[in-house]
Amino acid sequence: MNGLKVMIIDDEEAMRQLVSTFLEKEGYTVIQAANGMEALSAIDQQMPDLLIVDVMMPYMDGYSFTKEVKRKYDLPLIFLSAKGEEWDKIHGLKLGGDDYIVKPFHPGELLARIESVLRRANPSSRPTDRYTIGPLALDANAYKATVNGKALSLTLKEYELLVRLAQNPGKVFSREQLLQLVWGEDYNGSERTVDTHVKTLRLKLKDQASLIQTVWGVGYKFEV
Repeated sequence: MNGLKVMIIDDEEAMRQLVSTFLEKEGYTVIQAANGMEALSAIDQQMPDLLIVDVMMPYMDGYSFTKEVKRKYDLPLIFLSAKGEEWDKIHGLKLGGDDYIVKPFHPGELLARIESVLRRANPSSRPTDRYTIGPLALDANAYKATVNGKALSLTLKEYELLVRLAQNPGKVFSREQLLQLVWGEDYNGSERTVDTHVKTLRLKLKDQASLIQTVWGVGYKFEV
């Protein structure tokens, strides 16, 4: 998904900056707008791939902004709001929102939601079911991995961890990021879980163990 443009529309500068900083580290180009009126004029010039819209804003609230946007554009949109009542979520989705995230939220959750919405909105951007990275071959449908043609006997979490790393060669993931992306937001285990799974993965990769490299003080990366 790197290289895509995301527009964050929120009257709180701190929130805009938080989202921008996190997404830019993930390779997204981020456009900021302080309110709906400012965003409407910016869309014509910048044409983002996805909108993140705060509900409670001055001049034009997020719902009114969405109605205006949907009249002209077919852009995927995620609501970001402190209003967490069920009615608010339903109303936002009925207006054309693709997702609704309640503040406060973890950046990793936002990233996962963005990736999910973009995949649904852009079917051609979805990864193929089978792909090869160096000596590693992955079959997403069968949850199988092979190295130089030899099948690896992996648990589900080992496979998911390997896929997450291999799909982003050279990218450094912190242990916390990997916990969120592989085990989910509700997992309460320690970051040592990641270390343990990396260790078993390396053992199973045998002479290709160096595909998963440690970045000391940070986490891990996949390097071909």
